[in-house]
Amino acid sequence: MPGQPEVSPLLQALIDRGIFDRLPVSFSTFFFEQVKEWELLFPAEKNYFERLFGLIDRSDPKAVQELFAPLRGVERKMGVNEKVWPKRQFTLDQVDFLNRSAHYPEWRNVIANIFSQIDPLLDAETAKAGHSRLVIIVSPAELPVGPDRMWTRLKDKGKMVSLDLAEGDDVRDYLPQLLTGGRRNDGSKTLVELYAESKAKSLYDTWLIEANDALSTLVRRSSGLVQLSYDNLEVYRTRLMAEVRKILETEDVRGPRQLGAKLKQLRMVSKDIGSDPLLAEFVRSVLLSGNGTLLINNTFVEWATVQAVRRARPCLAVIHFGIRNKIKPFSSLLIYTDQKSSNPIPDQMDSLGSYVDLEVFNYYLWQEFEKHAEYRLNTVYLFVGVGMDEILVIGPPDHSLAASGGRFKLTEIYDQTKKWMNLV
Repeated sequence: MPGQPEVSPLLQALIDRGIFDRLPVSFSTFFFEQVKEWELLFPAEKNYFERLFGLIDRSDPKAVQELFAPLRGVERKMGVNEKVWPKRQFTLDQVDFLNRSAHYPEWRNVIANIFSQIDPLLDAETAKAGHSRLVIIVSPAELPVGPDRMWTRLKDKGKMVSLDLAEGDDVRDYLPQLLTGGRRNDGSKTLVELYAESKAKSLYDTWLIEANDALSTLVRRSSGLVQLSYDNLEVYRTRLMAEVRKILETEDVRGPRQLGAKLKQLRMVSKDIGSDPLLAEFVRSVLLSGNGTLLINNTFVEWATVQAVRRARPCLAVIHFGIRNKIKPFSSLLIYTDQKSSNPIPDQMDSLGSYVDLEVFNYYLWQEFEKHAEYRLNTVYLFVGVGMDEILVIGPPDHSLAASGGRFKLTEIYDQTKKWMNLV
């Protein structure tokens, strides 16, 4: 069949049995478009598509017919036919068709209702295969507040745990003790390295996402884990911004959707993001789809984490925010321009603004993880402020840090998280 994507044998068997042809066209073509670039999907995404269409395929045909009957009805009202909506095609023309239709709100409600019935079944499958997961979200030492004013939106979700910090300890050893159980000069392996080497089922199970390079400098071997640093991507970001400006200045771009389509075609290879085409596309997408991700380090960290959770479902993630610069005035075009070179106002660190941002970002990230069945009741979250003598722990009631009192050394926190992830 012309234009048929190369997918897994399991999904191909479903396609051969006509799974897409049996479903309403506005539903089936959207997903058919998603699987066209199968090689650019994470294992978790591939697994979702296989489970989604496998569930529909093995369900009672009458139940499937009843589930999708309202959508077929809305499609008739909208005037969906092969002329305006060819099979296996979901382009900007179809997006415009939906947006222009007076029945678009009804269409969206019907789609939402379909997934309100499908998702609980898929989530139940996921929950059966649940296992321990760990998320560590780190705030920088330069914030102008103490732990009493940190994570205010989240404190009722978990427990503040006191740390036994030795007087005179070098703050540069704070993260090494938490993530390696030793000091920086010891050169011990990090939790992420241990997990990637012994427990990870794919190359995309373990993630480090950071504003600077505080985490990267602790990692001795990066094979088997994903490392993304806003600072380390500076050369790539500058090149990307130049390419986008070139498109805006030399090509006829009618609106945001047309620009989005152009940007999706933009492929850049760079040693800064390695040779993995999937991660290269992920980084390109994060930088171009997020609002401010090209210009603001913490916005990049937040959006990259959200996309990693939605798409890759990491089992172990360490996220490190930084201090952003004060925002400079810029136009919509200058959002694709290097602010250091285009704006005469000198860069100035904004620790207070960063604190305000992070109070929101920390909450958003916890919410994003918890949306997905993989993380509910299986995940320990550590919210950490470098140098602070308290951390916030959110996790299952039976987790030792969540259940006990007293003070802990950072190395003891390391031991507990290592045990939680079955790395002992």
